[in-house]
Amino acid sequence: MKTILCFGDSNTWGYDPVGNSRHEYENRWPTVLQEQLGKEYLVVPEGLNGRTSVWEDSVEGDKNGSRHLVPCLESHKPLDAVILFLGVNDLKRRFSLSAWDIAAGVGKLVDMVRASGAGPGGSAPAVLVLVPPPLGVLSNFADMFAGAIDTSKKLAVCFDAMSAEKQVPCLHIDKWLTFTGADGIHFEKDQHKKLGSIVADKVKSVL
Repeated sequence: MKTILCFGDSNTWGYDPVGNSRHEYENRWPTVLQEQLGKEYLVVPEGLNGRTSVWEDSVEGDKNGSRHLVPCLESHKPLDAVILFLGVNDLKRRFSLSAWDIAAGVGKLVDMVRASGAGPGGSAPAVLVLVPPPLGVLSNFADMFAGAIDTSKKLAVCFDAMSAEKQVPCLHIDKWLTFTGADGIHFEKDQHKKLGSIVADKVKSVL
């Protein structure tokens, strides 16, 4: 059995933008990924609302992904692969980050996974990076993400540059999905199901 850790933010946790609650377990993309991959894989969902890549959040508290990552790797090892899906919360106005900074933050997490020895026999787990699509029309979070739409449109290019530097595969979600839901930053139920299937196809080609 191969073990995969899905390390992300509220979109991995399963935040429901329609009900401002949480999608049912069976409707979250890591669960769909598990179903698509079958019994030969164990998918471990590790999502946290508000999680950033490497940035400290003085407003919401302990959300720095780089502080959470190593304990998660240690807790769930041996891991064959780690899927990183972060960067949306880095777009918040309070951080004032460029798209390059956001991609670099995720790249730092790639380095941490590879240096962790959390793979089988102390090896490095494989890494797959999911590139967030551009933000949609913001509603509930418009003030929090003020000015972020333009920056989000530059993420793809910057993630590609990071991908080339780190030699890490990136999956551009915006080829299939966009943030067109109720709040502009979260996926609705049907999008989770599609994302799980898309990631499953990529995982099969990586592992």
